[in-house]
Amino acid sequence: MSDLTHIRADGSAHMVDVSGKESTARRAVARAVLATRTDVVAAVLSGDLPKGEAVGTARIAGILAAKQTSTLIPLCHPLPLTSITVDIAGAGETLTVVATVATTSQTGVEMEALTAASVAALTLYDMIKAVDRLAVIRDIMVLEKSGGKSGDWTRE
Repeated sequence: MSDLTHIRADGSAHMVDVSGKESTARRAVARAVLATRTDVVAAVLSGDLPKGEAVGTARIAGILAAKQTSTLIPLCHPLPLTSITVDIAGAGETLTVVATVATTSQTGVEMEALTAASVAALTLYDMIKAVDRLAVIRDIMVLEKSGGKSGDWTRE
């Protein structure tokens, strides 16, 4: 277990000390997909839902979520986020949320990007559940990251 960064010698979890790491520019992109019906996708994109305009609401929810990641995920460091974008697109029976988060810090922003994408998708679900209770959130994943000791990475 000693090779695991979040596990102490006694097996208990702890927050990693990043004080010795260099601050570098870091960026992560994450995605979440909401599967629903084509008529619901159209209603979301046109702003014609019983709860109101879903895209803007979900975008703001994702941004707020990224800023709260360290209060939601116990071992995440609070980070000075320099940029958060949440884009929502629809095609066919899916709404796709893509969150991009950046910082200049000692640790990466993958969790912030995942949190933004997840909460934006949850917000979309909340906005459409009155018209489609069978909607499903799926495929939440990191698409790419850059910066830091491990360098750049892109999902193939």
